[in-house]
Amino acid sequence: MAASRYRRFLKLCEEWPVDETKRGQDLGAYLRQRVAQAFREGDNTQIAEPEACDQTYESLARLHSNYYKHKYPRPRDTSFSGLSLEEYELILSTDTLDEFKQMNKGMWRSFPPGTPRKSTKPGLRPCGARTP
Repeated sequence: MAASRYRRFLKLCEEWPVDETKRGQDLGAYLRQRVAQAFREGDNTQIAEPEACDQTYESLARLHSNYYKHKYPRPRDTSFSGLSLEEYELILSTDTLDEFKQMNKGMWRSFPPGTPRKSTKPGLRPCGARTP
């Protein structure tokens, strides 16, 4: 029975795309890594919890087949920001996120650690500040 589970996971890995723009944060690459760890001995791997293994497979298969996208269709393909899917993919790519990290390093260094920020509204205090 472990052999059929292994083959099902391998088929799912083959079908699941890998997004090269998301190095280190891609679900397809992570899935392949976890399957390789879980089935170290391939078809001969002994599975300690077969029910949990089957449940994990079914959950991943539903995600891959867009089961929930079809079950709960959205009236419009927009978000609160108004950005398109292509714009989100660009923003969430590893290269763009690395650029944002480099930009933010300089900005956040201007605030020494533990410095309370003053509120511009009367009656509001920074978190943890005591009432005088």
